[in-house]
Amino acid sequence: MSSELIINSSRDKSRIGLLKDKKLVEFHQESDETKFNVGDIYVGKVKKINKSLNAAFIDIGFEKDAFLHYLDLGPQFLSLKTFVKKLRGKGKNTPYESFKRLEDINKFGKINEVLTKGDELLIQIVKEPISTKGPRVTTELSLAGRFLILVSFSDAINISKKITNREERVRMINLIKSIKPKNFGVIVRTVAENKSVSELDKDLKSLISSWKEGIKKIKKAKVGEKVLGEENRTTSLLRDILNSSFDNIIIDEKKLFTEVKEYVKKYEPKKEKIVKFYSSPAPIFEVYGIEKQLQDLFGETVPISNGGYVIIQHTEALHAIDVNSGKTSKVSNQEEAALKVNLDAADTIARQLRLRDIGGIIVIDFIDLKKISNKRKLYEAMKKAMEDDRSKHTILPLSKFCLMQITRQRVRQELKMSKEDAELDQDGTEAADMIEKKIEHLFVKQNEKQLTLVVHPYLYSYFTIGVLSRQYKWFIKHRRWVKIEKDNNIGIKDYVFLDSNRQIIQTKK
Repeated sequence: MSSELIINSSRDKSRIGLLKDKKLVEFHQESDETKFNVGDIYVGKVKKINKSLNAAFIDIGFEKDAFLHYLDLGPQFLSLKTFVKKLRGKGKNTPYESFKRLEDINKFGKINEVLTKGDELLIQIVKEPISTKGPRVTTELSLAGRFLILVSFSDAINISKKITNREERVRMINLIKSIKPKNFGVIVRTVAENKSVSELDKDLKSLISSWKEGIKKIKKAKVGEKVLGEENRTTSLLRDILNSSFDNIIIDEKKLFTEVKEYVKKYEPKKEKIVKFYSSPAPIFEVYGIEKQLQDLFGETVPISNGGYVIIQHTEALHAIDVNSGKTSKVSNQEEAALKVNLDAADTIARQLRLRDIGGIIVIDFIDLKKISNKRKLYEAMKKAMEDDRSKHTILPLSKFCLMQITRQRVRQELKMSKEDAELDQDGTEAADMIEKKIEHLFVKQNEKQLTLVVHPYLYSYFTIGVLSRQYKWFIKHRRWVKIEKDNNIGIKDYVFLDSNRQIIQTKK
C-alpha cells in the first residue's frame, strides 16, 4: 500500500492530506492562530479546587479554565511543584539533573491535599478545547521525539509493547540506561526497533535540549504563557506516521519544504528523496484529487459502493451513523446482500472517523443480519478497517438489533466546515448561477459559436467534476463546447468570457 502526504501551505494556513493508494484517509488543518494544541506546555495557575470532582480548574490564558484531575497529576507531582516554585522564586536555581526528587503522592489521595488556590504549575495539554469545555491537562510532562518519549521526574524505562523480540527489548533497556541522564524517564517507541545507539542518542539529546530551553523560560514566564510547544502539525504527523511505505511527501511552499526535508534527512536519511517541492501553478489539492474527495467530508450523506450510503448525524451525547442499501440491485439472498453492503460501509465509516476526527461515543445502525457468523464477519471487518487509526478506540460486537458501539478518543475539535468555507461555497454557487445565465445569453442571443470561460480554481472544479459535469451538460443543451480555464488571480465571483479569437466578450471583475 502506497502512502503520500500532500501539503498545501499558504501565508496563514496549512492543509495536510494523507493518501493511501490515492484515497484520502486523514485531513488536518492548522492556522497561525491555532493555540492550546495537544503536547503544548504552559505555565498555569490554580483558579479553583473542586473537592467533589477531585479536580482543579487551571488558568492557562484560555477563556475557559483547563481541567486537571487528581489522577492526571502524576506520581511525582510534588517534585514538579517544588521545582517550579524554586525556578520562579528569587533564590538560586537548582539544575534539573541535580534536583532531589520527593516521594510519590498517594495514588488514592485528594486534590486539596496537594494543591491550593493560587499555586503556579507547569501543565501539558492532553485534550484540546472542545465545544464549551476548556482544555484537559496533566502535570505528568513528556516530550515526544521520533524514536523516544522523554518523561520528566522519572527514572523508568519502558519499551513499546509492539516490540516483541526479547533480545531487542533487553538491548533497548541496556542502551537507554547507558545514555539517559538522571531525573528523566524514557519510553521507547515502536519505530526505534533495531535503531543504532547513535540514532537514539541523537534523538534523546534533541529532546533534552528542548526541555532545557523550556526550563529557561519558566522563571520569567507569565501565567498563560507557553514555554514548550509541540512541533507544527506537519512534522508531528511525520513523527508519528512516517514509515517505509511512504512514496511521496509533496509540499507547495518553499520554507516548509526545506523544514520537512531537513526533518526527514535527520531521522530517515534513506527517505530524503521522497520529499518533493510542488511548483506547478495548478492548485496542489486539485491535481492530487483531494479537493474532490473533501466534498464528501462535510456531507451528512456519504456514498459507498454498490449504490449504498451512510448518514452521519451528531448530537451532544453521541454520533449516530445509519447504513442504507440505497439502490443496490435486487438479489435472491437478502442476507448476503446486506452483508456485502455492511462490509463496504465498515471501510467507509472507518475512513470517515479518521477524516472528520470524530470522537466520543459512536453508534452504527447496520443493515439487519440474522446469522451470527455474518455478524462476526462484520465485527472483524470493522476492527481490521480501524487498525491504522492512531486514536485509541474500542469496538464492541454487534447487538441483537445489529447496532455497533464504538468509543474513539477525542483530543481535538471535530473537523467541520468553517464559516469562511461556508461563505465561499455560497459565493461560488451564486457566481455559478450567474455564469450559466451568461452562457445561455451568449449562445442564444449573441449566437457565439465558441466560448472560453476563465474562472477561479474553485469554480473550475465545480463546473468540471464528474462524468456528467456541468460543462458536459452545457454541451448537451447547446451543442457547443465551453472550454474552461482556471486562474488563481481571479476572484471567486469573477469570470471572463473569450471568443474564438480569445477576445474578451463578457467579464466581471
